[in-house]
Amino acid sequence: MSSCLRNTIRELRGGRSMTQQELADLIFVTRQTVIAIERDKYSPSLEVAFRIAHVFEVPLEQVFQYEAPARRAK
Repeated sequence: MSSCLRNTIRELRGGRSMTQQELADLIFVTRQTVIAIERDKYSPSLEVAFRIAHVFEVPLEQVFQYEAPARRAK
């Protein structure tokens, strides 16, 4: 099952010419964690999500979008 949480971190980083390592240093995680979050393989804690939004000076909803899974018909 794929993650229901999507993000725009790669695009936000690209707009600032920021590397994954630079972002990782600013939000106190490893580069591998940033990679996993960008690829939707890992959902960050709420605190880390807010740190990311703070770094890019955007609302949390601009960084992360939740897509509710489709409901199965009964």
